[in-house]
Amino acid sequence: MASRFFSFVGGHDGNWRVTKMASVIGESLESVDRVEVVEQRIEVLPAGAKWILRGVTSFERYVTSREHQQLFSAQPPLNRAEATCAALIPIKKLESWWQLSQDDRRRVFEEQSAHIATGLKYLPAIARRLHHGYELGEPFDFLTWFEYAPRDSTAFEELVAELRRTAEWRYVSREVDVRLERR
Repeated sequence: MASRFFSFVGGHDGNWRVTKMASVIGESLESVDRVEVVEQRIEVLPAGAKWILRGVTSFERYVTSREHQQLFSAQPPLNRAEATCAALIPIKKLESWWQLSQDDRRRVFEEQSAHIATGLKYLPAIARRLHHGYELGEPFDFLTWFEYAPRDSTAFEELVAELRRTAEWRYVSREVDVRLERR
């Protein structure tokens, strides 16, 4: 069984070279040259690293069985040879998000914001994996990881712009956008 724990280590080493790093909302992360994606929970900051972001993959929340099947059938694998571009977008939501019931979060997530429907438009060009940090007490509630080929960079920008215009994004209190290229 594959690991469910992931650590994103930012520093001087790593398979992914940082090409751009910016705060979208709130405080940014300390600038780094590279990011290493490690399939385990790293507790101690490695030499040369400036930060670690941790998350765990989990069951899909807020999706129906039909949406799950659509996502599953369209989702490409990560680590495709042609997908040399990536984005790590850590997100923290307002406490008011977590005070909503599961049903109310679903209404904001899909019925108002069309999050899944929007994402489906960009599959299979853009692969994604969501990591949860809220239950782990991490500084970010979600770590979103995307991989895509350079030819799909415009589509990725469109995807991110669409999502940031939704009702769901009114609940975001901190978001950092880290763009990467595989070396």
